[in-house]
Amino acid sequence: MADGSDSLKSVEDLIEERKEEYLETLYSFLRIESVSAENRGIDEACSMLKELMESIGIETEILPSAGNPFVYGEIIRDQSAFTLLIYGHYDVQPADPVEEWLSPPFEPTVRDGKIYCRGVGDNKGQLMAQLLAIKSYQDAIGELPINIKFLFEGEEEVSSPNLSAFVAENKELLTADLVYTSDGPKHDSGAPLVLLGVRGITYIEMTAKGADWDNHSGNKGNIVPNPAWNIIDLLNTMRDSEGRILIDGFYDNIRPITEKEEALIRSLPFDRENIGEQVGYADFNMEKEEYYRKLTLEPTFNIAGFTSGYGGEGSKTIIPSTAVLKMDIRLVVDQDPDDIFRKIEAHVKKHAPDIELKNLGGMKPSRTSADLEIVDIVKTAVRAAFRQEPVMQPSMGGSLPDYVWTDVLKTPSVIVPYANFDEANHSPNEKMGIADFTDGIKCTCHVIDAIGKMPF
Repeated sequence: MADGSDSLKSVEDLIEERKEEYLETLYSFLRIESVSAENRGIDEACSMLKELMESIGIETEILPSAGNPFVYGEIIRDQSAFTLLIYGHYDVQPADPVEEWLSPPFEPTVRDGKIYCRGVGDNKGQLMAQLLAIKSYQDAIGELPINIKFLFEGEEEVSSPNLSAFVAENKELLTADLVYTSDGPKHDSGAPLVLLGVRGITYIEMTAKGADWDNHSGNKGNIVPNPAWNIIDLLNTMRDSEGRILIDGFYDNIRPITEKEEALIRSLPFDRENIGEQVGYADFNMEKEEYYRKLTLEPTFNIAGFTSGYGGEGSKTIIPSTAVLKMDIRLVVDQDPDDIFRKIEAHVKKHAPDIELKNLGGMKPSRTSADLEIVDIVKTAVRAAFRQEPVMQPSMGGSLPDYVWTDVLKTPSVIVPYANFDEANHSPNEKMGIADFTDGIKCTCHVIDAIGKMPF
């Protein structure tokens, strides 16, 4: 063992012995189509989690919310001991487009050592790794060295609309010394990843109207306005040719990067060719520091979809009556999604008041200090579990509701993804390596053990 722990070796041996049993447990969970966007499979997923958690010795209850229920569990060893809160989500993305899956999206299928199924990486495989780690640790060693609480939600894939209120109303129940999440992929190099925050998000929709119906582009050309151009003209007032956002106050409140975070970025591995291959963009040519700054420390202004007119086969000569634009705008600490929406709203009113703007939801960014002792302890445990030096980033590029821990619960939070970099979450043929799944179980055991040995 990298840390010389015979007890942890016994845990790892047990995990290997039970690999097939643990995989079957995961497969049963994956077959439940818990798609939050379609309100399917929610009760079934909650029931299976509760039954499994109780069989492990976790005192568990299903707690209602304004939306999908939360599954809460706890093992309290000693009220004065360190308390770890593990967060995950049991809901998954829709399988669409189903025709692009090589195997049924809700029937786990193994190919080349990887499990293909909707939700296997995001987040059921990683959630299950946490629970099976508790079972393995207790069966191999005995009593846990720390208190552990679990909170699993069913609306993460629809932007967690009820998580913040639930946490605010249940602060005493959820009180912890650290929140630990496993979600998202490992580093593109394949190295384990320790993340100290996430980018937030604001999601907006713009609708431009022209005539009451589509018109002939010749007979009515230059007569009837085209709403697609109205949106394009507006976009040109919002962003310059270098990618800088021109909305007044957009960059206000962004927290300056610290020296420790600067050092983290300089220490990160970087393989330009591999990144280009992983994302399917052969012309990728950024330098390392630019790449990590743009990925973790700078906001985005992304067009997620633009729909107008005819998009079928061949040609159809029309002036469309409507154009709809959807944008996701990733935010960094301390930008606030509501504040950013208000600034966008003011810009739209000034430059294109006839365009309708909707706020489709948002999520705050988060950041935990890299200077905390617990961060070093988690990093050391991850290194021991994977037998590899982990990569530590100030933030992940994507968005999770991590702010509810740092801002609402006022608790430091660390994210350690267990899924492979090419997990294809949210895409057809989502996958997670069997080795990534079992390594995740081992990693949770190492984290628990390491925290249990720290003075508290």
